[in-house]
Amino acid sequence: MQKSKKSGLIAVLLLLVLVAAAAVAYFVFVPQIQPSADVKTVSVKVIHADGSEKVFTLETQAETLGQALEEAELIVGEEGPYGLYILGVDGETVDESKQQWWCLTKGGQQHNQGADSTVLSDGDAYELSFTEGW
Repeated sequence: MQKSKKSGLIAVLLLLVLVAAAAVAYFVFVPQIQPSADVKTVSVKVIHADGSEKVFTLETQAETLGQALEEAELIVGEEGPYGLYILGVDGETVDESKQQWWCLTKGGQQHNQGADSTVLSDGDAYELSFTEGW
């Protein structure tokens, strides 16, 4: 019985060494999961129809401005032939029959892309202005 106890103890120790070696190998050789995107801080100034302004600071991992605005529930929109068409911002909705729309600008200059195709970088600043007239 003495010999079988020693054999059993050796087998258990060998098993523990193998498990420990497998755990070390896993942590050394398996790549660690990285976040898909870095967190970016973006500011969006909303200029309402009455001229009042509100600045929103968004911290996001979104790739595009449209995604970040939707995640923050700052906009309401619909998909149109040219991408996301913004109908409402910060609770204010346009009336298309009055030729009202939200103008996207960056640094005060009209932005040439839609919100859903605007790739974000940390520190970006945009404006969404309530606009009337085509």
